[in-house]
Amino acid sequence: MTPHTSRRTRRTRLAVLLAALVCAAGASTAFTTALQERDDRPAARAEASRPGASAHTRPYVRTQLFFGTGRHNGEPPITEEQFMDFLDEYVTPRFPDGLTLQEGYGQWRDRTGSINGERSYELILLYPRETAEARDADIEYLRDRYTEMYGLESVGRVDEQVRADF
Repeated sequence: MTPHTSRRTRRTRLAVLLAALVCAAGASTAFTTALQERDDRPAARAEASRPGASAHTRPYVRTQLFFGTGRHNGEPPITEEQFMDFLDEYVTPRFPDGLTLQEGYGQWRDRTGSINGERSYELILLYPRETAEARDADIEYLRDRYTEMYGLESVGRVDEQVRADF
């Protein structure tokens, strides 16, 4: 075995090990963030005593919204300034306690079958599980408002049950 082959073998083993660790961490996280349907005190204490759970965290919902910036019919893309105005005018008043915004690149297939790539924004919202029903109405308003304002097909949404503390 040459030194070059040996390095390649070590890199492959390291990549396999890292992939296994990521999978194990994901399974552990999925287990510890599963929430009970009812949030009464004995159940919350029982859940906090599970391995990996903290007595300092509470049940929350984490919602991710995916806002594309590409438009149809030859319209120019939504600018950063336009998106920040949307954030200030519509999102912040509904979620004044905080949010996280990340810029990225998104790709999706539209209703005509075309694959579109575009600059996008991922908005992450965390809110107590007991407020989920009220927050749902706000989130759907934001999705509808953005698609109406810019003539878009949709805003992607992902919800998951998590535990958090601030």
